Amino acid sequence: MTIKLGVPSKGRLMEKTFDWFGARGVTLSRTGSSREYAGAVDGVDGVELVLLSAGEIPRELAAGRIHLGVTGTDLVREKLGQWEQQVQEMAELGFGHADLIIAVPGCWVDVDTLEDLDATAAAFRAKHGFRMRLATKYHRLIREFLQDNGVADYQLVDSQGATEGTIKNMTAEGVADITSSGDTLRANHLKILSDALVLKSQATLFRSRKAQMDDAERANMAALLETLGLDG
Repeated sequence: MTIKLGVPSKGRLMEKTFDWFGARGVTLSRTGSSREYAGAVDGVDGVELVLLSAGEIPRELAAGRIHLGVTGTDLVREKLGQWEQQVQEMAELGFGHADLIIAVPGCWVDVDTLEDLDATAAAFRAKHGFRMRLATKYHRLIREFLQDNGVADYQLVDSQGATEGTIKNMTAEGVADITSSGDTLRANHLKILSDALVLKSQATLFRSRKAQMDDAERANMAALLETLGLDG
């Protein structure tokens, strides 16, 4: 009979999420040791705190196992096909800002735009016999973006570690990654293409369109949203 609220389980995202809810009269807290994924909610009845990794929250929302969840816009749009049919965006929380971009080696002096990248990709394939590689964790978003912008002759290679290091390690020729300041890209001698901002992301409160609720849970949801100052 409770509304399940999923929030990131550690780090600044968790702390900032706790602050955002606390400023609106709902106190979230961890209980037990720092290794336990248990939490408490005060200020509203019938709400259970579920601590998860930010990457797990989109899946749990889509499966209907949690009713509300805080995670990055980028993660929802990458992990959930037709995401609008599975979740509803309730509020942008004003932190966790990052841009999903495409970057290439700084020494590619003639490559500044997606059009330049397309021409370079064609020339690369003609010279080397295989497609230019872009390392990324965001396959869905990058594939759709490049298709929409007419870039061909590339291949996406998976990167679950330090994406910026793939060029130095010669496992990719370019990268598509999240950045907040660009400092890490510059430190690895990479430059962002001038027209390759794929997505501006931030921490966002999402509501599951799949989670089932009885009358008591709907009342609890309405009370929570009213306390937060949000429309149901």
